[in-house]
Parts: sequence; structure tokens; C-alpha cells
Amino acid sequence: MGYRIVVAGATGNVGREVLAILAEREFPADEIAVLASARSQGDEVDFGDTGKKLKIQNIEHFDPKGWDMAIFAIGSDATKVHAPRFAAAGCTVIDNSSLFRMDPDVPLVVPEVNPEAIDGYTAKNIIANPNCSTAQMVVALKPIHDAAKITRVVVATYQSVSGAGKAGMDELFEQSRNIFVGDSAEPKKFTKQIAFNVIPHIDSFLDDGSTKEEWKMVVETKKILDPKIKVVATCVRVPVFVGHSEALNIEMENELSAEAAQNLLREAPGIMLVDKREDGGYVTPVECVGDYATFVSRVREDPTVENGLALWCVSDNLRKGAALNAVQIAELLGRRHLKKG
Repeated sequence: MGYRIVVAGATGNVGREVLAILAEREFPADEIAVLASARSQGDEVDFGDTGKKLKIQNIEHFDPKGWDMAIFAIGSDATKVHAPRFAAAGCTVIDNSSLFRMDPDVPLVVPEVNPEAIDGYTAKNIIANPNCSTAQMVVALKPIHDAAKITRVVVATYQSVSGAGKAGMDELFEQSRNIFVGDSAEPKKFTKQIAFNVIPHIDSFLDDGSTKEEWKMVVETKKILDPKIKVVATCVRVPVFVGHSEALNIEMENELSAEAAQNLLREAPGIMLVDKREDGGYVTPVECVGDYATFVSRVREDPTVENGLALWCVSDNLRKGAALNAVQIAELLGRRHLKKG
């Protein structure tokens, strides 16, 4: 006996990726409902590469009673309306928006890092998926923290335009084309030209000069990994379609050599270590697209602090940063609590 699972926001980038991953991983689903707004009602979406088509239903009219779990990829405004409704009907919500991440009654889960946190889901029947840049970072930090106790992280991100949705991807494509033919490349989605440029600004600015994206990385890392870890982030949008990259400088309470860190990372769940210290012996965003892993390269000791490491981390943000992590949470929920499949 399998699960009855809902995918809300099935027409978007993340929703489509969720469906592809459910199919790829052969998630034990007896029934799948795909939801979106009224304008998409009746449209069809692919269930991965299975050849099966699923018909979109209007989320406004959908009755969640009798459904086991719902993966939400519909943004905070719609989630605020529908997540409590689904949860109250007994359908556990796995939410990709930022709405519930810092709610003390809602677990924020990365299955390779803090699987035990999911046990608190019954308080609101909602589980939060972290920010895409946080998800891959904490996967890379977890084995190092367990071995040497991380005290501080300085991270600079290089985030792809797919993190801003289809509009971000379209803008990069259109601006690149326009520049080649001599047409205007005025920004619409982003604050400045993204083609052949980088923008040190993701989400809104806060009073202290940081952005909301940077704040998310700080507070989510503390909630997922350890509240004592100090984090400072600079989040940058780069002209890459899919795949987020991060340069991490890590300070630890205890000594850990680069070689020891490599050995830990090589064996850690969810991580693929590619660190050959030669031309091309590292992973870039182009190579990580479509893959489940968080790739780590360029592991080296940081001589500027007493116990320090530096590393490079790359992952497909639509997969590990959103869709894959949500499906992994669904799998974890099933194994630990629902036990049907």
C-alpha cells in the first residue's frame, strides 16, 4: 500500500522537478494529485519520463482530506492560505516557501543533516524545506561539524538565475541574445543587467545592510545544524541558468586537516567529493545539473586562523536546493511515521 501525495505548484520549475524526482526514485505513491492556480486548471504535466500525464486541478477547490502528504511549491502568499487548511485536514505539508522555516513549531529538515527533527512535525502537521543555498551548505558542513565542531562560517554564494524562477531564466536568455545583436538589455526581473554580469543582491535589504537571502542562510543554518555557529554570508546572483556555487571558509574548535576533511566528506551521505588539485579537477555548476549530490571541491587548510578550512561547494538548486530535499523529506516522513510504502 502506497501513499496519496499532492504536488502543489506543479506547473512551476520546482513543481515539475518534484514530479520528475518522484518518478525517478519510484516513490511509493498509489495516487498523485497535481495542483496549481485556476488559470492552469485542466492543463497537463509530465510525470517525469514515464510517459504518464497528470491533469492540473485548481488548488482553491481541492479537498485534502484523505491525502497523506502534500509538497508545496507555490510561494509564501498562497502557502499562508492553503498550508494550514491541508494540515488541518490531516495531510502533512512539506513546504518549499520561507513562510514557516523559523516557526519554532515547524521542523526545518535536511534529511542528511538533521533527520530526527522531523519528529516534531505533529505540532502543526507542517515540515519546512530550507532555502536552496542553505540546504547544500549544511550538507557540506555536517561531517566537518561532527568531527571538529564548527564555530564560524564565512560564505560567498554564486547563485543561478533559476533561483528567481522562470522569469529569471528568461531574463538571462533574452538579455544575452539582445546584447549579441545590439538590442537593449534593460533589467526587468533583476535590479541590474544579469547577462555577463554579477549582482551582489538577492531578496530585499534589511536594516543592517544584509539582504534577506543572507539572513536566511544565517538563521536556517543555526536551526538545522547548531545555534552556536556564527555565519556571515554574501549572496550573489550570477549569469548561470541552473546550479548554485558557494565558497566556504570554516573555523573550527578542534584541529582538522584538509586530508582528514576530504576523507570525511568522501564518506558522507549526499556528498560527492571531486578534489583532484589539477586543471579541471573540481566541479562547476554546468556539471552538477540533473544530479542529486552536493559536490565538494578545493578542500584546503586556511592558514589565517588557528583551525580553518576552505572549500568549494556546488549543487543543482532545483534539485537538492528544493525538489529533491522535499522528496527526501517525504521519504523520511514515510519511513519514520506513516509507514505505508
